[in-house]
Formats: sequence, structure tokens, C-alpha cells
Amino acid sequence: MSEVRVRFAPSPTGELHIGGARTALFNYLFVRNKGGKFILRIDDTDLERSKTDYIDKLFASLHWLGLNWDEGPYYQSQRLEHYRSEAQRLLESNKAYHCYCTEEDLAESRAVARKESRAYLYPGTCRHLSAEDEKALQQEGRNYVIRLHTPDQGQTVVQDAIRGGVNFDNAYLDDFIILKSNGYPTYNFASIVDDLELQITDVIRAEEHLSNTPRQQICAEALSYSLPRFAHVPMILAPDRSKLSKRHGATSVEEFYAEGHLPEALVNYMALLGWSPGEDEEILPLEQMISRFSLDRVSRTAAIYDVNKLAWINNHYMRVYDLDKLAEAALPFFEERGLLKTPLSDEAYDYFKQVIDLVRERSKTLVELAEGARYFYTDDFEYEEKGVNKQFYKENVADYLRRLAGEIRSMEHYDKNSVEELYSSFSEELEISKGRLIHPTRLAVTGCTVGPGIFDILALLGRDTTAERMEQAAEYIERKLS
Repeated sequence: MSEVRVRFAPSPTGELHIGGARTALFNYLFVRNKGGKFILRIDDTDLERSKTDYIDKLFASLHWLGLNWDEGPYYQSQRLEHYRSEAQRLLESNKAYHCYCTEEDLAESRAVARKESRAYLYPGTCRHLSAEDEKALQQEGRNYVIRLHTPDQGQTVVQDAIRGGVNFDNAYLDDFIILKSNGYPTYNFASIVDDLELQITDVIRAEEHLSNTPRQQICAEALSYSLPRFAHVPMILAPDRSKLSKRHGATSVEEFYAEGHLPEALVNYMALLGWSPGEDEEILPLEQMISRFSLDRVSRTAAIYDVNKLAWINNHYMRVYDLDKLAEAALPFFEERGLLKTPLSDEAYDYFKQVIDLVRERSKTLVELAEGARYFYTDDFEYEEKGVNKQFYKENVADYLRRLAGEIRSMEHYDKNSVEELYSSFSEELEISKGRLIHPTRLAVTGCTVGPGIFDILALLGRDTTAERMEQAAEYIERKLS
């Protein structure tokens, strides 16, 4: 059996969309399962929209996701002579022809089609030009494109690994352009020529390309090449089943990074968009996905984008992530918010790791992690209003905070257990619940009403910071009640 070879072939006309990233992932999982080669090709023949900056961002996004390629990148813009050579071969075998129709000619044909309420198809005006006709048109200075002869009757059947046989009526396929007047190939021609030359065995791509496939098959047959196997994966739709757009949340890999998602979580989530691993499992490491992946478990129906599910998956990975890896991933988000500045001393880095280990349990993203850890790095925070009304204005709260702060300052040994013992004995002495002390303390030292265990927080904040914040809160309460 020949080596399995797949390709991911994005156009560098924008940031890597989640749909494109999911396509890359499915190719990656499929070929790693088969022990083959993953090839990266850049379809950059759209001169106006292709940008080098997008190529750099594409590479960065794929590397961040861990979808590293085995060959390439190959650039279509560097292979123009090859496409021209293949087009010339089709001309010489009378399978393609020069078309000299002007824009005005084509516009007139389209107008006739509209008037007759039918879809426009190129009418084959130049299909049977004589050598004398061509010479005369060239002497007029007319530019030409190259069109492929396509069958007028019958059907082209696309054998799709996900959808089975899909029939296309050849009567609706006109003699399409394969080489434009500027010498650049059209998408359908360049794509299949490259697939054939790179010996791609399986083309796994988005459903939107299914309608391109009959044209590419006709090109391959005209060139006398064997076809790759095709598989068209379902679309990703918004929760309301409309086309996915920015109004539904992040849609590009760069945006998911900026929101603080972990690459493993995003990969795990994308794999479930249209593919079922079986056994109702939703958390799968990459190696498990590779071992289980097959196209027969890819759905024919559209996948639904669900930000809540992504948040749940990301929170899972946040909780189980290796602490050193999480610290490395989180550091830019803390620095971006001015909470710390790199490089960190060994002591500061150890404190940083303790902070994120404490806060990560409740964090859905690295952004939430950094925001949730803010009070470990600054006293500049406001008390939550609902907490102030509920916790600070109860009887004797300012007095309790002051007395606790004094006890904390005088403690000989300060750690989580000793502080918890202090609160237990103090609540017994006052004959009140421990919650009457814990809730205002949390608000005083963090500004929040929820978070990690309060005694973990107090131990990590340290004796002086804890006491100072409790005293400041007592002053705040007394000022408000005076």
C-alpha cells in the first residue's frame, strides 16, 4: 500500500478561521493514524488578497496548536511555470483552448441568461475557432484565457468518503477557465495539479469545496492522472444555525489565543465539531484522538459552535495542566495587565506559580486566571457592591476585622492552619458562625465574594498584607456608616 499523504492548503487572505483549523486538525489526525505525511501548501495565487503577514500568522497558529507539518510549505505563487506547462499540454492535446471573449462579450451573454431566467454558462464561443480566426483575434491585440473542454452530457460522480457518491450533471458545468490572461491559474486547476504532483492520496477539506470537486476531477482526467480520495467535512454553524461570524464570539485561532484558551483544549474542542470518538467521551488527549480517528465517524450534518462547551473543556485543561506549562502560558496575560514584569526572580516566579495553582480551579481561560489573581499583586481594587451591602454593613463587622487583624499581626507562626485555628477560636469566643468572619474577610482582602479557599488566600498573601487590608476595610466600613 502506498504512503498516505494529505495536505492542508489555506489561502493567506486572513487569519486562520476555526473552520480552517478544524480542517487542518482532521487532516493531521487522519494521516497520523495512518502513519503518513502531512503537507502544508499555501494557495497564494490571489494577488490582491494574499498577504505575507497572514502566512506568518498561519505558521504561528499551526505551531501553537501543535499541528506541525512534514513537508512544505509549498507556495503556488512559485510554481506558475508548472501550471502553464500543464495548461499547454492540454492545449496540445485539444483538451483545452484559447478564449478571446472580452468582458463586454461575457456581460452580454450573462444579460441574455438573466433575460431567459436561466443560470449563466459560458456558451463555448471560442471552442472551435480556426487557426485563422485565432490569428485575426491576436492581431487585434486581444488577450486570452485558457478554458478546458468539459463534457456536455452525462454526469460526473464524486466518490466522497463521508457522503458516498455525489452526482453532478455535466450540463451545468461549462468550459471553465484554467489559466487567466495574466498567466495565473484558477483555483480549481492549480489545486488539482498540485494535489496530483505532490502525490496527495486523500483530500480532506470543507464541505464548501464539494461543488469544486467535479471540475477538479475533469481536470485530473484530462491530464490522465489518478484521482485522490475526497472527503468533505461538515460546516460549522452558529448556535442559531446561521453562518458563524464574529458576533458569535471568537472565530480565528489568534482570537482564541488572545482570549486565553489553551491549545490542547481548543484542539480537543475542534475535534468534536463533526467527529465522534465514540463512548460519549469529550476529553481526549491528542494521542487518543489520533488512535481513534476515522472518516466514518465524521458526521454529514453541520457541527454547532458552542462557546459554553469550549469554556468547560478549557477549564478542565486549566485544572489538570502541568503547573510549569500553565505558568509559561499564563505569564504574558499577567504582564499584559501590568500585574508583573518579566524577567522574574526565582522567588517571584515561585510565588507566581503558587498564585496560579490556587486560582486556576475556577478559571475558564488564562484571561480569567489573570483577572482572578489580580488581588495577589495589587491593593488597587474595589469591593464588590453586592458584597459590601451584604457583608460589610452587618453589626460589629468593622470591629471583628480590626480585632482579627491585630491577632494576625501578633501570631508567632503564620500559615494556613494557624489562621484557620484563629478563626475557629474567635468565632467560638464571640458565639457566632465562622462564616460571619470569613465572608467579610474575603471581601476585605480580595474585593470579591467568591474565590479559592479563604485560608489558602490569607496564607499566600502573607501576614502584613492580610492585616493591612482588613484594617483598611474596617476604616472603609466606619467611614461609610458614620
